[in-house]
Formats: sequence, structure tokens, C-alpha cells
Amino acid sequence: MTRDGQAMLYGLGAVALWSTVATAFKVALTYMSPLALMWLASLVSWALIGVLVARQGLAGQALRHGWRTAAWAGLMNPVAYYLVLFGAYDRLPGQEAMALNYTWALAMAFLAVPLLGQRLTRIDVLAGLIAYGGVWVIATRGAVFDVAFADPLGVAMALASTLIWALYWLLNARDHRPPLVAQWQNFSVGLPVLTVLLLAGPGLEWHGWAGLGAGVYVGLFEMGIAFVLWQLAVHRVSRTAKVSNLIFLSPPVSLLLLYLVVGEPILASTLIGLVLILGGLGLQQWQKSPAPAAQESR
Repeated sequence: MTRDGQAMLYGLGAVALWSTVATAFKVALTYMSPLALMWLASLVSWALIGVLVARQGLAGQALRHGWRTAAWAGLMNPVAYYLVLFGAYDRLPGQEAMALNYTWALAMAFLAVPLLGQRLTRIDVLAGLIAYGGVWVIATRGAVFDVAFADPLGVAMALASTLIWALYWLLNARDHRPPLVAQWQNFSVGLPVLTVLLLAGPGLEWHGWAGLGAGVYVGLFEMGIAFVLWQLAVHRVSRTAKVSNLIFLSPPVSLLLLYLVVGEPILASTLIGLVLILGGLGLQQWQKSPAPAAQESR
């Protein structure tokens, strides 16, 4: 199999796992608070990635270098990002939180203007208007001329998570740590913080085997294995666009799983809003200049 073929398989594997996480979040949050879920999932992910770091011979580098970056990066991801994201999933239907979270790529484009000195094109602005029009449809649940959101705090948390995620990646643009090392160090910083917050708040509680299984699933697959598969795909593919477009397969599968497993009726406003959001993201991707012929042939 060619490297591009391998990359597509890895990418499809990651997208398949990401398609399940909205359902996993909603199931896990029926058993525990966002903070308890965050702590358990982080512990599992930290252990899994730690094993992978050791198996790849990166333990020495992970222990000696990169902690200055990890000191702030770990507070953003996993602590701030996932606490806000899980808070949104706790308040909103999974389909709404999932759809709103897809606007992070547009948030990154807009934040790159003040942070990196980049300029917005007219396509960027149009894509933003279309996608955030979808946000408005979802937030108002179809009552687009009514300013009263169904859950203003939930919507604010979902959109805040996109800003945190986009800001995290923009600030990490010059991060030279290997991805696995960076992920493990970030969790090594975030996990003690989450432990203190948990002990100071609700404390350690037993949430039953079903709750434990849901939390472990989130840690293994959303924060762990999916991340590794996506990194393998990106590093093997000849052009990133070949795998980046796979992410558009995830929302329809996520909606179907939320309907079948969680029992969420799929709202017309979610479908319309999601089409607008994905349309805006697709328009933003479309404007990227194609690779030269020599690069295409690799």
C-alpha cells in the first residue's frame, strides 16, 4: 500500500472515532460532572500516551525538554478547552454542541489576523458569514428572528471552546516538540490541576461501571488513539488537504449515532445550521491555492 493509502486509512480511523465522541460525551455526562469526566479521561489519555512515548524512545526527551511550553499549553489543552467543551455538552443537545464546535477553523482564521498579522480575504469573510449564520440558526433553534437563545450559556461555552482551541494551535505554531511528547507533557501539567479542582469540589466519587467505561472510552479514543491516528495520517500523506477533507464525514455520522444511541431527535435547525457551517468551512478550504503539479504527483 502506498503512503497516501496508509494515510487515508489512518485518517478514516481517526474520523470514525471522532464521529462517536459526541455520543460518548453525552452518555458519560449522564453519570458524572464535566469535571469528573475531564479528570478520568485525562488520566487515561496521559497513561496511554505515556506508554507510546516510552515505546518510541522519546521518554528522555519528554522528561528533559519542553516543559516551559507545556506549563501554559497544558492549562489551555486539556484543562480549559475540555472543561468548557464538556460544560457545553452538559447543557446543550449533543448535536448542537458538536455542530457549534466545528467553527474552530474559522475562529483560527479570524484570530490569526491580530496574532500573526495575517489578512482576511473576501472569501474568508464570506465563509465566516455563512458559517456563523449557521451558528445563529442552531443557537435560536430555527427562530432566527428571535434573539432569545434556547440556552445562552451553553452556546457561549461551545463557541468559547472554539476560541480556546484555535488560540491554542495558533500559539503553538512555533512549538517544535514531537506531537506525542507535547501531548503527554500537556496532560502531565493539566492532570494535577484537574486533580486539585476535583478534590476541592465534588471529590472522587464512584459513578458505576457504566460511567467508568464511558470515561475511559473518552480518554482512550477522543484524546488518545484518534489523536495518534490523525498524526500518523498527516505525517504520511503527500498533501495535507487529502486527509483534512475527511473531517467533513464526521458530522453526519455523529448525528446518526446521537439519534440511535442517545435518542436525540435530529432538529431541522441543527441540519440547516450544520449545512451552513460545513458550507462555510468548505468555502474556506476551496480558496486555498492548489499544489503544483510536481507536488501532486508525489
